[in-house]
Amino acid sequence: MKQSKWFTTLALAIFTIGTIGLAQAQSADPRKEISRVDLSGAPGMEVISSMVEYKKGETLPRHFHHGIEAAYVIQGTQVQLPGKDPINLLTGTPVLNLRAIAHGGYVIVGENSLKLFTNDQTSSNKQNGKQ
Repeated sequence: MKQSKWFTTLALAIFTIGTIGLAQAQSADPRKEISRVDLSGAPGMEVISSMVEYKKGETLPRHFHHGIEAAYVIQGTQVQLPGKDPINLLTGTPVLNLRAIAHGGYVIVGENSLKLFTNDQTSSNKQNGKQ
C-alpha cells in the first residue's frame, strides 16, 4: 500500500513539473520590444513596437490581440498551416491583424528565419498601476 502511494506521489510530481515546464516554454515571448508609447487620442491605450524572429521548425502559435496589430515582413520565408501546402511569406509584405481575430498557427518550413517588425495596439499598463 505504501509503495502504491509513493508511486502515485512520484507520478503526480513528474506530471506537475512537466506541466510547469511546458507552460513556461509556451509563454516565452520571442518578441524584442523596441518602444512603447501612448496612443494619441485613445486614453488607456499604447502602441508597442517589436522585432520578432521565428527560425526553421518553430511555430508561430495561433493567437489574437486586444487591439490592432500592424506588421512588416523584414525577412520572408516559407510557412505552412496544418494540412495545407507551404506558402511563401515574402519580404516586404505588410500585415494587418484586426482586434480579437485569431491568426498565426503556422510552422516555419523555409530555410530562412521569419523576421517581423510589429506594432501592437494594446491597453496601457499605466492604467493598471504598472509601468
